[in-house]
Amino acid sequence: MPVILISEPEEEPLSLVDAKLFLRVEHDAEDALITNLIRAARRHVETQTGRRLVTQIWRLVLDAWPLDGVIALPIAPVAVLEGARLRAVDGSASELDLSGWTFDAASARVHVAHRPRLLRAFAGIEVDVTAGYGGAEDVPPVFVQAIRLLVGHWYEHRAEAVTRASMPLAAAALMAPERALRI
Repeated sequence: MPVILISEPEEEPLSLVDAKLFLRVEHDAEDALITNLIRAARRHVETQTGRRLVTQIWRLVLDAWPLDGVIALPIAPVAVLEGARLRAVDGSASELDLSGWTFDAASARVHVAHRPRLLRAFAGIEVDVTAGYGGAEDVPPVFVQAIRLLVGHWYEHRAEAVTRASMPLAAAALMAPERALRI
């Protein structure tokens, strides 16, 4: 069940100004590097926790309808079920009516009462969702602090970050209890 990023976040949970204050950097020479570290740290936190921080749109692709009619969304938190469609063999899309779908944001599950016949054998179902806590100001502080620590660590240990995955223990400890669990 692949998920595809449709729309990147428009902002990062940690601003360049805040990152530079934390790093005690007073020049602009490394703004591009620090900006890239912020983006990489956000993505790392999202990967480690299974949570999307700032609003972004994702597409879930399914080969078949679940037997029980319940689609467990593999990302969290999901704010809105945007739409769904069936893809035909020629690639054309048929939008699905979501009025018979029940979306539970708390469990990130969708119950599909009526499951129409598929139009192709694989990757025939697409479900689009908006995920994330909202804007940068809505991201829980624990995630922002983990990003801050990662940026600081990677900035100070550039050679290590290039040669192996390097994460400070404090950042790992902040993320551990926040992991989205799937049963």
